[in-house]
Amino acid sequence: MTATLALRQNAPEPAPVSERAQRELDFLMRQIQSNRFLPHPPPDSIFVGDGDYRAIGAEFLGHFVRLGRLQPHERVFDIGCGIGRMAVPLTQYLDPERGSYDGVDPVMDGILWCAQTITPAYPRFRFQRLDIAHPLYNPQGSLPGIEVRFGFPNQSFDFIIMTSVATHLPPDELVVYLNEAARLLAPGGRLFLTAFALDGQSTGQERLKFRRWGEGPGWYAIEEAPLAAAGIDAGFLLEHATQAGLAVERLGQGHWRGVSAAHYQDLLIAVKPGEAR
Repeated sequence: MTATLALRQNAPEPAPVSERAQRELDFLMRQIQSNRFLPHPPPDSIFVGDGDYRAIGAEFLGHFVRLGRLQPHERVFDIGCGIGRMAVPLTQYLDPERGSYDGVDPVMDGILWCAQTITPAYPRFRFQRLDIAHPLYNPQGSLPGIEVRFGFPNQSFDFIIMTSVATHLPPDELVVYLNEAARLLAPGGRLFLTAFALDGQSTGQERLKFRRWGEGPGWYAIEEAPLAAAGIDAGFLLEHATQAGLAVERLGQGHWRGVSAAHYQDLLIAVKPGEAR
């Protein structure tokens, strides 16, 4: 039995959202997609990812709440925040006095747009550029990925987001990010991470045919740019999340594989042991 399949069979289902809370969340997600007054970058500025900016953000807000159990009062850290695709819907959900959001990214244009457009209206939403080297997004960066340490004290956050970040990291750097997430989460806090978690059998649809990267746990789909769509052995991801000090709740398969799923990439949710604040 593969690691991914075993975890899917044994993972606890998220606590059900009440019918009223479900209706309220559905309404909020619709409002986010239709509210023309919310910040929205010009089309030529959306440099990370594809698809509908507002619709994808609203979709992930639903995942954060339903699967990640995000609460309005919590402190959120968005690693790889890009141009605010996750931040904008969170401005409508997080409590403006108790909740908070910090986003980091190596691409200056995205950080500048977020800081100049989102922060003035939502002062508890803060954005910071880190000059992390990346062959695609920041080739001249001064900080090697294996040396990353985010500048926040231990246990600073209740919810850490890594959407489409692991899919652009080599295995050794992904381990560093997992360790940092464990350091930064408060007891009871959750890591919400998307990945292409390969189990040795499913290698994706025609658009993404993964091949193993050397002898290690990494996979790639685009030979000329391996980090444009990077996969990772599911067992390696589970092992190193656990070694970092996190309790893995679930690793759900995404519909990139050609299976029915609510999300495109595979989804890892891992919890920092201990009682929540």
